[in-house]
Amino acid sequence: MNRLFLNKIVLALSTLSAIIGIGFLFWILATLSIKGVSALSFDIFLNDLVNGGIRNLLVGQFTMAFIATIVGVPIGMMAGIYLREYGNNSTFAMIIRNLSDIMMSAPSIVIGVFVYAIIVSPMNGYSGFAGAAALSIMMIPIVISTTDNMLSLVPKELREAGIALGGSKHKIILQIVLKAAKIGITTGILLAFARIIGETAPLLFTSANSAYFTMDLSEQFPSLTVSIYNLANYPDSESRDLAWAASFVLTMIVLFINLLGRYFTRDKG
Repeated sequence: MNRLFLNKIVLALSTLSAIIGIGFLFWILATLSIKGVSALSFDIFLNDLVNGGIRNLLVGQFTMAFIATIVGVPIGMMAGIYLREYGNNSTFAMIIRNLSDIMMSAPSIVIGVFVYAIIVSPMNGYSGFAGAAALSIMMIPIVISTTDNMLSLVPKELREAGIALGGSKHKIILQIVLKAAKIGITTGILLAFARIIGETAPLLFTSANSAYFTMDLSEQFPSLTVSIYNLANYPDSESRDLAWAASFVLTMIVLFINLLGRYFTRDKG
């Protein structure tokens, strides 16, 4: 009886905690939707920030995120492949895994300060390159962990079958192991992209912001998240309304990418 009673208490507390957490989530989403949709208009997608729009901000945010992806995904995947296929459980591999876990849990603002010290300060100015570098540093450990974990789920028998057919190590990895884990790795990359697309803190110290449309990555670069932060602190209602609209658009983008990742995961099952 005591164990059954204790189980009911734990179940009730767990359910209550879940309801409270989901309640706050829906409260945030409801507030964001109400204020964001009311401030949303088609014109903000056609104008730049200087004219009360977010066109240059969306282009700038996605440009830095795509550059970060192009840099971070190959590095992360190669590191993950090394850890699982070559490093095994060696001391060096364990050190890399621990460092990767530390980087994943490091506050994003710390990464921003680090990139500021090694890129922004020596170059005497903010730049899109620095922003992309900060985002890629954030992305690399996520891709490493995802690749490492997904490759660990591939049955050892597939590798042994490749060896029996006379395949070399790298061909077995490229043609058998990676193909078997491609859905899980793709999902991890999408979720990593969803995380960096919504980052603000590292961009405050690296790319800063620009109210004008530009594709020159060597100067201050437009950023949707930094603009939301700035606009929310302006005293006029027009700027705050634009901040709500931009926040709603960013939330929908992140939500779509996350749902896309879940869709791939469901297909894998």
